[in-house]
Amino acid sequence: MPIVWLASYPKSGNTWVRSFLANYLMGSDRPVHINDITHFTFGEHQAEYYEHLSGKKFDDLDDVEINTLRPQVQRFIDRQRPEAVFVKTHNAVTELNNVPTILSEVTLGALYIIRNPLDVTVSYAHHMGVDYDTAVASMANPDLQLATHGRFAFQVLGGWSDHVASWVDQKKALMGIVRYEDLMRRSEETFSKVVRALKMPLDKARLRQAIKHTSFKTLRAMEDKSGFIEASKKAERFFRKGKVGDWRGELTPPQVALVIENHGAMMRRFGYLDAKGSPTDGGPTKEVL
Repeated sequence: MPIVWLASYPKSGNTWVRSFLANYLMGSDRPVHINDITHFTFGEHQAEYYEHLSGKKFDDLDDVEINTLRPQVQRFIDRQRPEAVFVKTHNAVTELNNVPTILSEVTLGALYIIRNPLDVTVSYAHHMGVDYDTAVASMANPDLQLATHGRFAFQVLGGWSDHVASWVDQKKALMGIVRYEDLMRRSEETFSKVVRALKMPLDKARLRQAIKHTSFKTLRAMEDKSGFIEASKKAERFFRKGKVGDWRGELTPPQVALVIENHGAMMRRFGYLDAKGSPTDGGPTKEVL
């Protein structure tokens, strides 16, 4: 069956949503460990797919070969289950050397997870081990990629605004847009909307249990005890704060102004700027769940 993409710019809540879905699908009294969520939600950037299809060790593949293999990987994932499969991606919907990053023929739909780019800047900087000025510049770079590293293939990001636009304007495939801030502030209401958007039956008791199992405290405790296979080697931890509005105590006024200059139109569209152009933590917008 076709793929349902769980798509986002890095550090926007994708892992949280995937962990919630794993726990919701499992329905267990015990939380699904963060290192086991790939059993429930695939990642199209995982090395084993590229090794299987190429017959080579992942370390022996260069980025040209990885790029050529990407559509084959997505077709392979599509064939793994009779029902629709959830697949994580940070890729923008674009092409690289005439190869699509997201194959439409295997796409059933997509949930896009969006977060205030001011908070993304802070989290991205810590994740990548760079300063805030570098993070601000990176998120405006139309050619930005997450490099191939460890057991993960490179992903094509581009700038934050272009990444968002590439997904939210996919009207035929888009099943919903969910804001990180709404998941944090109105968890039960917003996760209920996610479940319905993904066309799954809603079970309130199971939903509350899955939300409990995926609290930031629980996820961070798992990482502290066992590590997280998707953590960056450049960061102290993957689950750092998970806070809404953390940018206020981290970014300088010139850095905030530059993020707004780079992404103001998209920030306004999704409620991250008010009518006066001042940043907010998610005001009214009709486009999100």
